[in-house]
This record gives sequence, C-alpha cells and structure tokens, in this order.
Amino acid sequence: MNRVALIALVGVLGVGTYVATSSIYTVSEVEQAIITQFGKPVGEPVTTAGLKFKMPFVQDVNPIDKRILEWDGSPSDMPTKDKLYISVDLFARWRINDPLQYFLRLRDERSAQSRLDDILGSETRNAVAKHELIEIIRTTKDRVPLRDALLTEAELKQDIGSLVLIQKGRKLVEQEIFAAAAEKVRVFGIELLDIRFKRINYNESVRPKIYDRMVSERRQIAERFLSEGNGEAARIRGNRVRDLNKIQSEAYRAVEEIRGLADAKATEIYANAYNRSPESVEFYEFTRTMQAYKAMIAENTTLALTTDSDLFKFLKGMDPD
Repeated sequence: MNRVALIALVGVLGVGTYVATSSIYTVSEVEQAIITQFGKPVGEPVTTAGLKFKMPFVQDVNPIDKRILEWDGSPSDMPTKDKLYISVDLFARWRINDPLQYFLRLRDERSAQSRLDDILGSETRNAVAKHELIEIIRTTKDRVPLRDALLTEAELKQDIGSLVLIQKGRKLVEQEIFAAAAEKVRVFGIELLDIRFKRINYNESVRPKIYDRMVSERRQIAERFLSEGNGEAARIRGNRVRDLNKIQSEAYRAVEEIRGLADAKATEIYANAYNRSPESVEFYEFTRTMQAYKAMIAENTTLALTTDSDLFKFLKGMDPD
C-alpha cells in the first residue's frame, strides 16, 4: 500500500511540475511577446522583461524581437528620368513598434523582410524615375562647380556648355523614399527608422553612353571657354588697334599743328625781314626766284617763258660772260 501511495505521489508531483513549467515563461530584454490561444492573440502584448505566467497547454508564447533590425535590399536596375539605367543598392533600419499588428499581418521576420522588399523597392523605383541621374548621384544640391556659380542669367538661360544644375540632390531623394515608405509600412506595425543608398552603379549597357555624354559635356564647356577666350582676345586686339590709331592720329595732328605754327612763324619772320625797305623786298624776290631756278632747272633743261614773266626778268639781265 505504501508503495502504491509513493508512486501516486511521484506521479502527482510530476504532473504538477509539468503544469507549472507549462504556465511559466520568460521575456528577455530584447524581446516582446504575443500570447495566442488556439492560434488567436489574447490580451495585450507583453513588452516588459521578466518572469510571466500563462494558461498551460492552451496558450502559446510568440516572441517578437524589439531591437533595431536591418533590411538590406538586393541591387536592382531601374531607369532615371533621363532614361539611363542604374543599379541601385539600398539598406534600411526598422523596428517593430506595434507587435499585435505585426503578428496579425506578418507573423514573422521573414514575411516582414519580404514586404519591405516590395515596398522599399517600389518607392525607390518611383523616386529614381522622377529625378535626373545627376540628382541621384550627387550628395547635396549645394555642391555646384565654382564656374557655374559665376554664370550670368543670360548664360544660364542658354544652357550651352554649362553643367546640369542640381535641384534636390541624393539626400532629399532619400528623404522622399523614406517618407513614402514609412507611411506604407506603418500599417504592419513597423516603424521605418532610416534608409540610405549603399551603392549606385551604372548599368553595363548604358555605361559607354554615359561616358560619351560626360565627354561631350566637358567638350562643350571647353569650347565655351575657348570661345570666351577668343572673344576676349579679339576685343583686346581691337582696343589695341583703336588706341594705336588714336595715338597716331593725335600725334599727326600735333605734328601738323606744330608745323603749321612753325611755317606761320617763319613766314611772319620772312615778311618782317624782307618788308623793311624796297631793297629788301627786291632781294627777297631775287632769292626766292633763285630757289625756284634751282628747283626747276637741271642739266639739259629747256624753259619756254614769256618776255614779261617774273622768272625771265633775271635771266634776261644775265651777262653770258
């Protein structure tokens, strides 16, 4: 009888221990839990760490991570607004802030990762398709070349040989993707914390085209600078010729003015010198006529003069001996 009682006692203690262990569970600091009864959630989510109790056998514990989790998307090709295909690789950080909604809609992290793939991939494609390639690869809109910052409004309107202006930049594009995706994942009990471009590569099929366009843009800029330099050189040469002509003209005018004043002064001196008496006037006429002879008469020169000519009166009075 004692042996049967001992076996019964051991059995009762074993069943009691099993029931006790089935009704006790622990929640760690990095976890939160959902209690389900026959597959359906019951009660509020357990978000505090420690030793907890549940109904044995009919209730199950579903642990859910509450740490910051990582999403690392696969690189995918997508077109930009200017029809150039690029390979975009993203990563994001997220956490579960509503475990009940998360459990009802997704159940586990594998389903959550799959849903994030769909949502973040879709929003990334939408954002990339709305922006030029330069907007995606530039970090901020403030990184503009110094030469372009000095362009005039007329040069900017012509858009010839100038670099593409940055309107937003990669940082704001990331913010657009984050804002759109965060709203969509919130219904799953997920809080999106951050999203970043990890890597952006040119698609192999369009890489030569991109390089050719880069070369063309830089060649246009070089040609514009050469054109500006040639125009400036032509302007400088024109100013030099104009200034030289102006200096020569002014110098010629000054020379002629000085020469005219000198001739007038010489004439005045001659007039004052030769008009003092009839003899001086006659002498002046004689010397001037002699100078005219010297200029007109050379060897074997023949002159045809009238007898009353002023030039002939001195020749007529000459003694042949």
